[in-house]
Amino acid sequence: MLPPDVIAQLADELAEADRTHGMIPRITARHPEATVEDSYAIQGVWRERKAAAGHRLVGRKIGLTSKAMQQATGITEPDYGVMFDDTVWHDGDAIPVDLFSNVRIEVELAFELSSPLEGPDCTRDDVLGATSRVIPALEVLNSHIELEGRTIVDTIADNAAYGGIVLGGIPMHPDEIDLRWVPGVLSRNGEIEETGVAAGVLGHPATGVAWLANKLHQHGQRLEAGELILAGSFTRPMWVSRGDDVLCDYGPMGTIACRFV
Repeated sequence: MLPPDVIAQLADELAEADRTHGMIPRITARHPEATVEDSYAIQGVWRERKAAAGHRLVGRKIGLTSKAMQQATGITEPDYGVMFDDTVWHDGDAIPVDLFSNVRIEVELAFELSSPLEGPDCTRDDVLGATSRVIPALEVLNSHIELEGRTIVDTIADNAAYGGIVLGGIPMHPDEIDLRWVPGVLSRNGEIEETGVAAGVLGHPATGVAWLANKLHQHGQRLEAGELILAGSFTRPMWVSRGDDVLCDYGPMGTIACRFV
């Protein structure tokens, strides 16, 4: 493990980058010995300070849930970050680009929990039973660490590159639809850029939520009722700039539209 003072210093750097919408040099370039556990420790310090400043945790995000992304990063399991109340937008909103260091969009589903989920033996069926509704969502990715040469350690420390969430579409109970076959057709300024289906997320998007409950158990935590769990992308990230109109069609689950200003 990195020394506690180094972990605190890196958390301070990331907090300042978040405040100024800037970027910092790669952690792994400066500390090649840093491990995944170190990166979660850095994220944890940042999370505790954000909560102490009065921000309310509304849920978690899961990343690296597709085989393609895992192979690209050399990691064999997903990662996770936290979502606070000041990062939530809704269908039709205008989202200021200046809030972010950079902007990419991913297509996802969010699980709203009606009861807690806890490991170590949480299953996909447990997730579906604890979910009040599944909501179409776009994740706004935002990186505070230089992109060139990033590793999974850098990304996790940077709250798994989470910037925000846009909720919309037609929320449904898991019993109402086969979640594996929810489509995502992502357009920018009227042109289709990415497509996918939710089965691309570990075979079923609820699988990642079960993984997260089991992973958190290792750290003495659980997922609480009322939390939103962003289950992982079933498209590649799409870059977005100021002035771009974004539309995603989820078929029977409706659409999400937003504009970056």
